[in-house]
Amino acid sequence: MASQLEQTPSVQSSQAEVWYLKDVLFGAPGEEKKGYKIITQNFNGPCSFIAICNILILRGNITILPPERRTVSYEFLSQLVAEHLLTSSPDVDISAALEIMPYTQKGMDLNPLFTSSTSFRPSQHAAGGGLNLFEKAKIELVHGWLVDPESEEGGVMGRVAKDYDRAVELIAEVDHLTGGRLVLDEEAFLRGDDSAGPSGSGSESRGAMGSYTDEQKKKIEDAIIVRRFLQATSSQLTYHGLFHLAQSLRPHTLYALFRNSHLSIIYKTVEDGEDGSAALYGLVTDQVFLHEPSIVWERLEDVDGSSSVWVDADFRRANPAGGDFAGQTAEEAMTAAEIAAGIIDPADHELARQLQEEEERLAREEHQQYLREQYERAAYEQAQAENRREAMEKKAAKKKKSRDCIIM
Repeated sequence: MASQLEQTPSVQSSQAEVWYLKDVLFGAPGEEKKGYKIITQNFNGPCSFIAICNILILRGNITILPPERRTVSYEFLSQLVAEHLLTSSPDVDISAALEIMPYTQKGMDLNPLFTSSTSFRPSQHAAGGGLNLFEKAKIELVHGWLVDPESEEGGVMGRVAKDYDRAVELIAEVDHLTGGRLVLDEEAFLRGDDSAGPSGSGSESRGAMGSYTDEQKKKIEDAIIVRRFLQATSSQLTYHGLFHLAQSLRPHTLYALFRNSHLSIIYKTVEDGEDGSAALYGLVTDQVFLHEPSIVWERLEDVDGSSSVWVDADFRRANPAGGDFAGQTAEEAMTAAEIAAGIIDPADHELARQLQEEEERLAREEHQQYLREQYERAAYEQAQAENRREAMEKKAAKKKKSRDCIIM
């Protein structure tokens, strides 16, 4: 008998919290595929909570009922997930996992290690509940933000910045050491151009690298390499990481992939043939493909998605509605066909496109602001530590001078 949670739709408090459901087929190799209702994402952008729910749905841990249901809200899904966690782990404290769920609607504050695709540390600015949520839900969390150990960056990252938080701390520490000049304009700093310094610094700033001790120079050099690595891998996925995932993940297993501070579902297949080559796929949850049954997965070929291929439930190349429009992607072809058929109003499509562009712009700005805040927080803590150290040294020197004084 279905529970009351499954029978009664939750009150949908706002349009932003409502997600549409899409019917897809999924199943293990050699078995008949079953139908599932996965959750699609709207113009609010990637949602980590959607990925968590879709893994539980495709594993059969939770079920969206009644069968004719077409939309769900966060309130409805959170109750389903909470009920699953409580019934699957009745003797385990899951309070931390439940408390973190509302925060997964926007993103995940996790701290990945650049040397292991399965290693995360709780972020310094989070309580660690995110990792607890995956543990209790038995969802395997991975990432591909890996540094090649044979590269120059690999040696430095492995020595001084094994995880993201430590990398940010190092950059902030060196930025403080250089008077704010490293982050403001790295190239000008390396040239010794004082105009790159903070306002009012003038000739009082340190200038070229020759002004620093050997230990400080080494730290600055390390920070520059670390900063360039973070800038070059802003998508939080490297080719070394992508190849590692293709080799290390177990076939036909659903994983949560951490990327761009959000989650997606990644799935590995082993293709037929003597070589048994592996392929990685990401579950397609964009709402624009809601009425396109042939597009279920996206084959991951590179780190920016420029060479990705859409495939169906059998991992065969998809044939989207509208066929191939010269010079257009599958998404653009489908949209053009629906506009031509009168299914989509051109004005609505243009508004949706503008909203999506605005959302992506805001996401980029939020990420940059987050990085700036991380740098500033770490730099402030570094300055406070230095001030305390200097105060203690002055106090110790004063005591020593007092002891050395001879009264005649």
